[in-house]
Amino acid sequence: MEILMATCLLALFYGFYCLYKLLLGWRDQSCYLQAYECHLPPDDMKLSTDSCVKIVLRNRNLGLDEFRFLLKTITNSGIGEETYCARNIIEGREENATLEDEHAEMDGIIFDMLDKLFARATSISPSQIDILVVNVLMFSPAPSLSSRIVNRYKMRDDIKSFNLSGMGCSATLIAVDVVQNLFKSHKNANAIVVSTESLAPHWYCGIEKSMMLTNCLFRSGGCAMLFTNNQDLKHQAKLKLNHLVRIHTGLNDDAYNCCVQVDDESGHRGFRLTKYLLKATTQGFTINLQALAPKVLPLREILWYLVASSQQPKVAEGVGLNLKTGIEPFCIHPGGRAIIDGIGKSLELSDYDVEPSRMALHRFGNTSVAGFWYSLGYMEAKKRLKKGNRILMSGFGAGFKCNSIVWEVMKDLDDVNVWKDCIDSYPTDQTLVNPFMEKYGWINDDYLGFVKFDFSLLAVN
Repeated sequence: MEILMATCLLALFYGFYCLYKLLLGWRDQSCYLQAYECHLPPDDMKLSTDSCVKIVLRNRNLGLDEFRFLLKTITNSGIGEETYCARNIIEGREENATLEDEHAEMDGIIFDMLDKLFARATSISPSQIDILVVNVLMFSPAPSLSSRIVNRYKMRDDIKSFNLSGMGCSATLIAVDVVQNLFKSHKNANAIVVSTESLAPHWYCGIEKSMMLTNCLFRSGGCAMLFTNNQDLKHQAKLKLNHLVRIHTGLNDDAYNCCVQVDDESGHRGFRLTKYLLKATTQGFTINLQALAPKVLPLREILWYLVASSQQPKVAEGVGLNLKTGIEPFCIHPGGRAIIDGIGKSLELSDYDVEPSRMALHRFGNTSVAGFWYSLGYMEAKKRLKKGNRILMSGFGAGFKCNSIVWEVMKDLDDVNVWKDCIDSYPTDQTLVNPFMEKYGWINDDYLGFVKFDFSLLAVN
């Protein structure tokens, strides 16, 4: 009897021990965002109406039709007059950027962000970073950008460093996924994700309209983020990662080719955006939501959705799904007005819901992989983020990819961050006349189509 009792007690203690180890392992897999820092370029890199037109007019290959197309695109883009561009483009060297220009652009963005990030997160030094993930879509030098960071900040020789390229505008979320998975096997670890884009050598100088769009939308920016799975630092965290869903629809040729870097017929390299982009976005987002919704929505909403979708096919495409029952606020990637408005409409979001993305697009433009964090910074500066909120970040990237993250806000947030000098002037009055149309709307006059017009004479000095 005593032997049986001892055996039962040992089995019970072993069960508790296994459960204890399981709970500890689960705790160590948590991913907390400690701090983030968006890049604010210097004022001499701003693209006002006149400076933007000056750059456009330097392209002697453009004709009247192309100028009209650019004007229409710029005026409908949702981008304001205070976005930023690479210095070599501002200085008129967009057609012959050097490797030095590319390195100077990356150094200016990345080191500025990391200097400020380490100054903000005073409890963690560069020598305490265990994992480093850098993502830049169109620049992958040797040594890598991650090695450049390790060298600059004299990080440890056992750091786990990764360099992601070609992953599109949602690469930040992919980088977070890399960190989250590494946290599963590294206890009490600290990680940094650096997200930015290289514009210096990638200004399109041709005349293909589907490739000219990127010049109108993409602007300089970046964000550096500090993560940890150390439970002792949990009280300092801003956000906790709750869910992450990645969808890749590259098996479909149209989706794969809707957003691709190519050379045009004249040999000018650029990024081609096809008409299939919006359809690829819709399809990818639908598949993503189908995987994400059961993780974040209450049971009653899921049951209602299943019943409604069986009676109305359109519901299966996302119409009628009330994400607000499990998520709020929303952080849509500010890739363009059409993307923001399209997602807002499909999810039945209000103007208030999409305001952070619209304002981030207006103030900073499409900053590629960093766009989410300018939108998040807007919400924080407006004191909209309260403890317990669950934020949805959704973005898209070449390939074609749709990625989503759900964050939980760990405490009330009120840092004015990169928006500190302008947050009081936002949201902007959407009824204001677009400055591009106000100054250059005459280019749409019909009489210009019947005369030979030398646009080089209009170059702004």
